[in-house]
Amino acid sequence: MNIKIATAQYDISFLADWRDYEAKINRWVDVAVGKGAQILLFPEYASMELASLFGKEVYSSLGEQLAAMQTVHDGYIELFKGLAKQCQCYIQSGSFPVKVESGAYQNRAYLFYPDGKIEFQDKLVMTRFENEQWFIQGGKELKCFDTEYGKVAINICYDSEFPLIARKQVEMGANLILVPSCTDTLAGYHRVKIGCQARALENQCYVAQACLVGNAEWSEAVDVNIGAAAIYTPVDRGFPDDGILAIGKLNTVQWVLGEIDLDACAVVREQGQVFNYRDWPLQKTLI
Repeated sequence: MNIKIATAQYDISFLADWRDYEAKINRWVDVAVGKGAQILLFPEYASMELASLFGKEVYSSLGEQLAAMQTVHDGYIELFKGLAKQCQCYIQSGSFPVKVESGAYQNRAYLFYPDGKIEFQDKLVMTRFENEQWFIQGGKELKCFDTEYGKVAINICYDSEFPLIARKQVEMGANLILVPSCTDTLAGYHRVKIGCQARALENQCYVAQACLVGNAEWSEAVDVNIGAAAIYTPVDRGFPDDGILAIGKLNTVQWVLGEIDLDACAVVREQGQVFNYRDWPLQKTLI
């Protein structure tokens, strides 16, 4: 079954009010769905533009903005839940810093279903910025989600650079890994890009990456954003020779779209020129 994915190169806006945010998200979703997208992927920390609603004292403070963001969390959930139901699509809305029961903050990526169901994956491995300056803590649970198209997993940005995370999700059945990302240097973007391509190669699966783009000088958290969204594939017969199904123009605000066939993963794992997925366990006998 062919599925069309839209993955975003999304810009951070300075918002006038909540209605401004709703209108922006509606426009983005309308464009993707209008092009036939059935799965939509937004970038990590795309939600941080909501900090602009709270004034300079808040958006200039890493700690204050986290606390303020909790007051719009429910509205954020309802907005994306409503759009997924209305448009009958799956939406991975990027990530939102959520205050959990312990009082800590975690970087959470929600997956909204066409029937109103909501799932989430917390980021597992924190970057230095998240650890040392923002004090956001890593999650503990690794998940794989059932959809009408097959099993889907989420690696939030830095998580995609650790092969055993994706491998476990693929062993749980995922043939598509969604990677919402946020990087503030070209090197950072390439680290995640290379990680995504490596995970697609190793596991003979699809990996879609979304990126924040552009500058938001007002923001203490996401002031510089560099990247290009893409859909990566196995590197084998029946797939692009470079493993790139679609990729955007660096730092351009746009959707990147492509059609994938999750059933093709099983085929290449059985009939490919190489058997990266099958031969993974052999590493353990060589070390």
